Amino acid sequence: MDSDWLFCSSELVAGSGHVLSVEQKAALQTSLLILKKNYKFHRVMFWGKILGLNNDYFIAQGRGEDELKDRKYLYSFNCMDWFLLPSTTNSMIDASKAAKGRFRGDPSYVYEQTENGTQRDGSEAVQEPIVHKVTEETRLAVTVEAIDKEVSIVPRGAFIKNPHCVVQANHSFGGLSHLETRKLENFLHFSEPKIVKKKSLLEMAHWNPSMDFLDALSDDLPKGSWSLQFECAGRVCVIRSLLWLGLTFFHLPMTPLHGYVYFGFGDKNVSLPFML
Repeated sequence: MDSDWLFCSSELVAGSGHVLSVEQKAALQTSLLILKKNYKFHRVMFWGKILGLNNDYFIAQGRGEDELKDRKYLYSFNCMDWFLLPSTTNSMIDASKAAKGRFRGDPSYVYEQTENGTQRDGSEAVQEPIVHKVTEETRLAVTVEAIDKEVSIVPRGAFIKNPHCVVQANHSFGGLSHLETRKLENFLHFSEPKIVKKKSLLEMAHWNPSMDFLDALSDDLPKGSWSLQFECAGRVCVIRSLLWLGLTFFHLPMTPLHGYVYFGFGDKNVSLPFML
């Protein structure tokens, strides 16, 4: 959620049961503004909170000129002092698989996983244990980016791609209508598109390349991985992910106000296909 609208936005997602205290919101309102100036971000978002055993990680997201590609993540324990998370690589993603269980709340904590491996000693195969290690900071970076890639949400039309292929906020976006908010096809993943879908002639008639460059939630598999509801006496559209439990999106129809936030343990619900 946009840090400029933190106070009112946090109330719209309070139905999930996770809230920020007055002190935390006041600290975030100040520190995120300083963060935006120091790192020269175009916008700063309060991304959410990863719950740990000893400490919780507050996560912020800074966006550059291209809001889809120019993104950096930072974490804090007190909502005031922020530390930059490393950019993820394929080797970091593979290494993070060694981390199991809850987050500890200690970035320097090292997870270890031992597995049996086979090495050649001349013509003979020798069984030797292989130890995989990864720090919690690396695991945190991989988890946050995975959640953002898989379940970050924006309403259709909230962002546009200009002729230079730069994705920016659509300042003329006035919000979806009440009827449009009832359809998942009007909500899009705010990540690089993955689905190549053939469009019918009717769909092509309504297709706008400057707005319809992202994947729609209605195309996700398995079907039923999203929960769309209306709260606050039906005035606020709320979408929750059943794949990453804790991700909550909100949109106030007929207004440009929208955003998403994550409060959870950083665990993916891999059993979802068997639960539906």
